[in-house]
Amino acid sequence: MVITMKSVLITGCSSGYGLATARHFHAQGWNVIATMRRPREDLLPRSDRLRVLALDVTKPESIVAALEACGPIDVLVNNAGIGVVGAFEATPMTTVREVFETNTFGVMAMTHAVLPEFRARRSGVVVNVTSSVTLARMPLAAAYTASKMAIEGFTGSLAFELEAFNVRAKLVEPGYGPTTSFTSNGGSRMAGLIPEAYEPFAKPIFAAFAHPAAVTSESDVAEVVWRAANDATGQLRFPAGADAVALAQSR
Repeated sequence: MVITMKSVLITGCSSGYGLATARHFHAQGWNVIATMRRPREDLLPRSDRLRVLALDVTKPESIVAALEACGPIDVLVNNAGIGVVGAFEATPMTTVREVFETNTFGVMAMTHAVLPEFRARRSGVVVNVTSSVTLARMPLAAAYTASKMAIEGFTGSLAFELEAFNVRAKLVEPGYGPTTSFTSNGGSRMAGLIPEAYEPFAKPIFAAFAHPAAVTSESDVAEVVWRAANDATGQLRFPAGADAVALAQSR
Protein backbone atom coordinates (compact mmCIF):
# COMPACT_ATOMS: atom_id res chain seq x y z
CA MET A 1 0.00 0.00 0.00
CA VAL A 2 1.36 3.42 -0.98
CA ILE A 3 0.38 6.50 0.97
CA THR A 4 0.35 9.60 -1.22
CA MET A 5 2.02 12.51 0.49
CA LYS A 6 2.07 16.08 -0.71
CA SER A 7 4.86 18.00 1.02
CA VAL A 8 8.35 16.93 1.98
CA LEU A 9 11.08 18.89 3.72
CA ILE A 10 14.59 17.63 3.02
CA THR A 11 17.71 18.82 4.85
CA GLY A 12 21.16 19.06 3.30
CA CYS A 13 20.09 19.66 -0.31
CA SER A 14 23.11 21.58 -1.55
CA SER A 15 24.70 18.43 -3.00
CA GLY A 16 24.79 14.65 -2.97
CA TYR A 17 21.90 12.58 -1.69
CA GLY A 18 19.85 15.56 -0.54
CA LEU A 19 19.94 17.30 -3.91
CA ALA A 20 19.10 14.08 -5.76
CA THR A 21 16.27 13.35 -3.33
CA ALA A 22 14.76 16.81 -3.78
CA ARG A 23 14.83 16.38 -7.55
CA HIS A 24 13.30 12.90 -7.31
CA PHE A 25 10.39 13.91 -5.08
CA HIS A 26 9.70 16.92 -7.29
CA ALA A 27 9.65 14.68 -10.37
CA GLN A 28 7.05 12.52 -8.62
CA GLY A 29 4.72 15.49 -8.24
CA TRP A 30 5.37 16.36 -4.60
CA ASN A 31 5.69 19.79 -3.06
CA VAL A 32 9.35 20.00 -2.06
CA ILE A 33 11.03 22.22 0.52
CA ALA A 34 14.74 21.85 -0.17
CA THR A 35 16.84 23.24 2.66
CA MET A 36 20.52 24.01 2.95
CA ARG A 37 22.75 26.19 5.09
CA ARG A 38 23.53 28.53 2.20
CA PRO A 39 20.58 28.49 -0.22
CA ARG A 40 21.29 28.09 -3.93
CA GLU A 41 18.17 28.20 -6.05
CA ASP A 42 20.13 27.53 -9.23
CA LEU A 43 20.67 23.89 -8.20
CA LEU A 44 17.01 22.97 -8.63
CA PRO A 45 14.33 23.58 -11.28
CA ARG A 46 12.12 26.63 -11.00
CA SER A 47 8.70 25.42 -9.95
CA ASP A 48 5.71 26.47 -7.90
CA ARG A 49 6.07 23.09 -6.16
CA LEU A 50 9.63 23.69 -5.01
CA ARG A 51 11.05 26.10 -2.47
CA VAL A 52 14.64 26.55 -1.34
CA LEU A 53 15.03 27.66 2.27
CA ALA A 54 17.97 28.39 4.56
CA LEU A 55 18.33 25.88 7.37
CA ASP A 56 21.18 24.97 9.69
CA VAL A 57 20.12 21.93 11.73
CA THR A 58 22.58 22.83 14.49
CA LYS A 59 20.82 26.14 15.23
CA PRO A 60 17.40 26.07 16.95
CA GLU A 61 16.42 29.49 15.65
CA SER A 62 17.15 28.37 12.07
CA ILE A 63 14.94 25.29 12.49
CA VAL A 64 12.05 27.38 13.83
CA ALA A 65 12.35 29.94 11.03
CA ALA A 66 12.42 27.30 8.28
CA LEU A 67 9.41 25.40 9.62
CA GLU A 68 7.42 28.59 10.05
CA ALA A 69 8.26 29.61 6.49
CA CYS A 70 7.32 26.32 4.86
CA GLY A 71 4.10 25.55 6.72
CA PRO A 72 2.71 22.03 7.30
CA ILE A 73 4.65 19.10 5.87
CA ASP A 74 3.83 15.43 5.44
CA VAL A 75 7.36 14.01 5.41
CA LEU A 76 10.64 15.08 6.99
CA VAL A 77 13.82 13.69 5.43
CA ASN A 78 16.79 14.17 7.74
CA ASN A 79 19.63 13.95 5.25
CA ALA A 80 22.04 16.70 6.34
CA GLY A 81 25.30 15.23 7.57
CA ILE A 82 29.05 15.65 7.67
CA GLY A 83 31.77 13.06 7.34
CA VAL A 84 35.11 12.50 8.95
CA VAL A 85 37.71 9.82 8.25
CA GLY A 86 40.80 9.38 10.39
CA ALA A 87 42.31 7.64 13.36
CA PHE A 88 40.17 8.30 16.41
CA GLU A 89 43.29 8.87 18.49
CA ALA A 90 44.15 11.84 16.27
CA THR A 91 40.61 13.24 16.05
CA PRO A 92 40.11 16.27 18.31
CA MET A 93 37.10 16.09 20.55
CA THR A 94 35.95 19.39 19.04
CA THR A 95 35.67 17.56 15.71
CA VAL A 96 33.83 14.65 17.30
CA ARG A 97 31.34 17.08 18.80
CA GLU A 98 30.96 18.88 15.46
CA VAL A 99 30.07 15.58 13.77
CA PHE A 100 27.53 14.72 16.45
CA GLU A 101 25.98 18.21 16.38
CA THR A 102 24.96 17.72 12.75
CA ASN A 103 24.62 13.96 12.30
CA THR A 104 22.93 13.18 15.61
CA PHE A 105 21.63 16.19 17.50
CA GLY A 106 20.60 17.99 14.31
CA VAL A 107 18.46 15.00 13.32
CA MET A 108 16.94 14.85 16.78
CA ALA A 109 16.24 18.59 16.82
CA MET A 110 14.48 18.51 13.46
CA THR A 111 12.43 15.50 14.49
CA HIS A 112 11.55 17.07 17.84
CA ALA A 113 10.30 20.16 16.03
CA VAL A 114 7.88 18.39 13.65
CA LEU A 115 6.46 15.71 15.94
CA PRO A 116 3.78 17.81 17.69
CA GLU A 117 2.19 18.58 14.30
CA PHE A 118 2.48 14.99 13.09
CA ARG A 119 1.02 13.59 16.32
CA ALA A 120 -1.89 16.05 16.39
CA ARG A 121 -2.71 15.32 12.77
CA ARG A 122 -2.13 11.59 13.29
CA SER A 123 -0.05 11.30 10.13
CA GLY A 124 3.48 11.96 9.01
CA VAL A 125 6.75 10.24 8.23
CA VAL A 126 10.29 10.89 9.46
CA VAL A 127 12.99 9.40 7.22
CA ASN A 128 16.48 9.44 8.73
CA VAL A 129 19.42 8.87 6.41
CA THR A 130 22.29 7.05 8.11
CA SER A 131 24.97 4.91 6.42
CA SER A 132 26.06 1.37 5.66
CA VAL A 133 28.72 1.81 8.35
CA THR A 134 25.89 0.83 10.70
CA LEU A 135 25.68 -2.53 8.90
CA ALA A 136 29.36 -3.46 8.95
CA ARG A 137 32.48 -2.11 10.61
CA MET A 138 34.39 0.54 8.70
CA PRO A 139 37.95 1.38 9.82
CA LEU A 140 39.03 4.97 10.42
CA ALA A 141 35.42 6.09 10.91
CA ALA A 142 34.79 5.61 14.62
CA ALA A 143 33.32 9.05 15.33
CA TYR A 144 31.23 9.10 12.16
CA THR A 145 29.94 5.57 12.80
CA ALA A 146 29.01 6.43 16.36
CA SER A 147 27.02 9.46 15.21
CA LYS A 148 25.07 7.33 12.73
CA MET A 149 24.60 4.36 15.08
CA ALA A 150 23.01 6.73 17.57
CA ILE A 151 20.39 7.64 14.97
CA GLU A 152 19.74 3.97 14.23
CA GLY A 153 18.84 3.36 17.88
CA PHE A 154 16.94 6.63 18.11
CA THR A 155 14.80 5.86 15.06
CA GLY A 156 14.05 2.30 16.11
CA SER A 157 12.77 3.44 19.48
CA LEU A 158 10.92 6.38 17.95
CA ALA A 159 9.07 4.11 15.53
CA PHE A 160 7.59 2.20 18.46
CA GLU A 161 6.40 5.22 20.40
CA LEU A 162 4.89 6.95 17.37
CA GLU A 163 3.01 3.93 16.03
CA ALA A 164 -0.04 4.66 18.20
CA PHE A 165 -0.38 8.06 16.49
CA ASN A 166 -0.08 6.70 12.93
CA VAL A 167 3.28 8.45 12.55
CA ARG A 168 6.10 6.44 11.00
CA ALA A 169 9.88 6.60 11.41
CA LYS A 170 12.18 5.01 8.83
CA LEU A 171 15.90 4.52 8.26
CA VAL A 172 17.67 4.72 4.90
CA GLU A 173 21.17 3.24 4.94
CA PRO A 174 23.21 4.30 1.88
CA GLY A 175 26.22 2.30 0.76
CA TYR A 176 29.57 3.75 -0.28
CA GLY A 177 29.22 6.67 -2.66
CA PRO A 178 32.52 8.34 -3.56
CA THR A 179 30.71 10.90 -5.72
CA THR A 180 28.99 12.40 -2.68
CA SER A 181 30.36 15.26 -0.58
CA PHE A 182 31.34 12.99 2.34
CA THR A 183 35.04 13.81 2.02
CA SER A 184 34.89 16.95 -0.10
CA ASN A 185 32.91 18.89 2.52
CA GLY A 186 35.14 17.67 5.30
CA GLY A 187 38.62 18.30 3.92
CA SER A 188 39.70 20.82 6.56
CA ARG A 189 38.07 18.73 9.27
CA MET A 190 40.11 15.65 8.30
CA ALA A 191 43.51 17.28 7.84
CA GLY A 192 46.15 15.56 9.93
CA LEU A 193 43.92 12.73 11.16
CA ILE A 194 46.22 9.97 9.89
CA PRO A 195 49.34 10.09 12.11
CA GLU A 196 52.53 8.47 10.85
CA ALA A 197 52.02 5.43 13.06
CA TYR A 198 48.70 4.72 11.30
CA GLU A 199 49.92 5.18 7.72
CA PRO A 200 50.75 1.49 7.03
CA PHE A 201 47.26 0.57 8.22
CA ALA A 202 45.50 3.39 6.37
CA LYS A 203 47.20 3.09 2.98
CA PRO A 204 45.46 -0.10 1.77
CA ILE A 205 42.15 1.13 3.16
CA PHE A 206 42.29 4.33 1.15
CA ALA A 207 43.35 2.31 -1.90
CA ALA A 208 40.21 0.22 -1.47
CA PHE A 209 38.11 3.37 -1.15
CA ALA A 210 39.52 4.53 -4.49
CA HIS A 211 38.52 1.29 -6.25
CA PRO A 212 35.34 0.06 -4.56
CA ALA A 213 33.75 -3.23 -5.60
CA ALA A 214 30.34 -1.53 -5.65
CA VAL A 215 29.20 2.07 -5.63
CA THR A 216 25.95 3.56 -4.41
CA SER A 217 24.71 6.35 -6.64
CA GLU A 218 22.82 9.43 -5.57
CA SER A 219 19.80 8.26 -7.57
CA ASP A 220 19.91 4.91 -5.72
CA VAL A 221 19.50 6.72 -2.44
CA ALA A 222 16.83 9.12 -3.71
CA GLU A 223 14.71 6.21 -4.92
CA VAL A 224 15.00 4.38 -1.60
CA VAL A 225 14.15 7.50 0.41
CA TRP A 226 11.05 7.79 -1.78
CA ARG A 227 10.13 4.17 -1.06
CA ALA A 228 10.66 4.61 2.67
CA ALA A 229 8.51 7.74 2.74
CA ASN A 230 5.68 5.86 1.03
CA ASP A 231 5.99 2.63 3.00
CA ALA A 232 3.00 1.96 5.23
CA THR A 233 4.32 -1.29 6.72
CA GLY A 234 6.38 -1.80 9.84
CA GLN A 235 9.65 -2.01 7.90
CA LEU A 236 12.25 0.14 9.64
CA ARG A 237 15.47 -0.24 7.64
CA PHE A 238 15.92 0.44 3.94
CA PRO A 239 19.45 -0.23 2.66
CA ALA A 240 20.28 1.79 -0.46
CA GLY A 241 22.74 0.62 -3.09
CA ALA A 242 23.94 -2.87 -4.01
CA ASP A 243 26.72 -2.87 -1.42
CA ALA A 244 24.40 -1.79 1.40
CA VAL A 245 21.82 -4.40 0.38
CA ALA A 246 24.50 -7.10 0.41
CA LEU A 247 25.71 -6.04 3.84
CA ALA A 248 22.17 -6.02 5.20
CA GLN A 249 21.52 -9.52 3.83
CA SER A 250 24.75 -10.86 5.31
CA ARG A 251 23.85 -9.80 8.86
